[in-house]
Amino acid sequence: MTKYLLKRLLHGVISIIFVVAIVMLLIYSFMDRNLIFGSDSAYSHQKNNQKTSYVYQKWEDFGYLDYVPYSDYLKSLVSSGDMDEETYTAAVKLGQTAEKDSDATKEYVAQFTEYYESKGYTIERVDAVMQRRKVADGGASLLFAYKNIPVTTRLVKYFAGLISFDSVNAIEDIEGERGLTWTWYDPVYGGDKFSPALIGNGTKHKYLIYVDSRFPFIHQNMISINLGESYTVNQGIEITTTMTQPQGNTKKSLITYETGLEEMSADNLHSATYSATSYQDDPIAVARYTDNYTSVLLNRSGKSKLGYSFIIGIIDVVLAYLLGLPLGVLMARKKDKLIDKIGTVYIMFIIAIPSLAYIFLFKAIGGTVFHLPTQFDTAAEKWTMYILPIISLCLPAIAGLMKWMRRFMIDQMSADYVKFARSGGLSEKEIFSKHIMKNAAVPMCHDIPASVLGALTGAIITERVYSVPGVGNVLTQAISKYDNGVIVGITMFYAVLSVLALILGDVLMSIVDPRISFSSKDR
Repeated sequence: MTKYLLKRLLHGVISIIFVVAIVMLLIYSFMDRNLIFGSDSAYSHQKNNQKTSYVYQKWEDFGYLDYVPYSDYLKSLVSSGDMDEETYTAAVKLGQTAEKDSDATKEYVAQFTEYYESKGYTIERVDAVMQRRKVADGGASLLFAYKNIPVTTRLVKYFAGLISFDSVNAIEDIEGERGLTWTWYDPVYGGDKFSPALIGNGTKHKYLIYVDSRFPFIHQNMISINLGESYTVNQGIEITTTMTQPQGNTKKSLITYETGLEEMSADNLHSATYSATSYQDDPIAVARYTDNYTSVLLNRSGKSKLGYSFIIGIIDVVLAYLLGLPLGVLMARKKDKLIDKIGTVYIMFIIAIPSLAYIFLFKAIGGTVFHLPTQFDTAAEKWTMYILPIISLCLPAIAGLMKWMRRFMIDQMSADYVKFARSGGLSEKEIFSKHIMKNAAVPMCHDIPASVLGALTGAIITERVYSVPGVGNVLTQAISKYDNGVIVGITMFYAVLSVLALILGDVLMSIVDPRISFSSKDR
């Protein structure tokens, strides 16, 4: 069994890498990169050469290429001490054409060109755009180097940075002694409430382990999963943070800051990260904090995207199995009778009608007839908002379970061992409960882990229709806005859950039926 699981896990890892590589190839090699400017209002306001510079800068931001302006190259020389400020001022100014460059500019342009061409970059020079003997608005000369990033390089870099560990050496310049401090009385709660916490100095996060009232109650910042950064959906925010942070209105409470100051605030002090010189430069920070761990997230009234998706998904799974399996068994036992025919009609209806159609049908009926909320509102959350999305997900899931349970039961009913059991004098009730139902349930168990883990991925269409702020909606937003980082990150998230679901499904089947063995034997 162990050997099988390791082999399956290895195949799963290879599959995940392969899937992410394909998505990266499609996005960065086959999709027109100019599509990212379709909804970019700033793009249309750029003029002349300024637009060219903006385009390459955005292409770099979205991960298509590495872009190095000539001025950035000179700034790096100043930072390293290879150029003084006076020389920089003389060399940074480009002429209207290459022939009109000053001698100092020509010297460093030649160095720039030679250096980056040796690294495989393409050098591009754009002459100034003139208007009545003057440089037009946004028409200054450009000189830059760029190189498209190969998929293999991007893939290696992505997986290399997938998991990061916070340590006491994460911040270069830190005041005080680097180290970790364990306390049983968290200062966030005034130091008088039993609440364990691990606090760091020199780490990126101040609180590495802490306890609060938010599920799952014990949290950690020591290990971070970096799926990638959003460019448009939540600009500059890491995807894992986007999916796990609460949403909705800010939620204020009485906060005790490190200096002893108490005030009503939405600051989440457990999320504090290091921000250089922020403490010294901000009088408000001085009144609240004793160090540069001043960058905090805000407490909010709603759940995270994962939270909304999981609540809707897990209730859907529980209801589907509680109703679908017994109904499938009943249909099998009453084969070709009224209950079986009614169940068959229901199954055919769900299969025949496109999912989008019956979702809108349930939405219309629920909203007009039963006056249920048809849109999610994180600012004024009510439990009734969950009813219609859960019904929309649950009804087709019930139909699927009914269909397969009925089929597996009927297959078992015609097996030889059932005939022998009848000839042995067993009652129909005993045959169903001890033999048919047990064997029919084995293949059904395989999909349980996939259903539970699938609750984390959200439901793309349902969440879109009901405006659920869940994970499924993130992917549709990312696709419509060409947010490459989010698309790759969500693909990675889905792929990992799919592999885990398959492995856990195999394990569950072997637990339910010990006759199933995944170990190979010599014959």
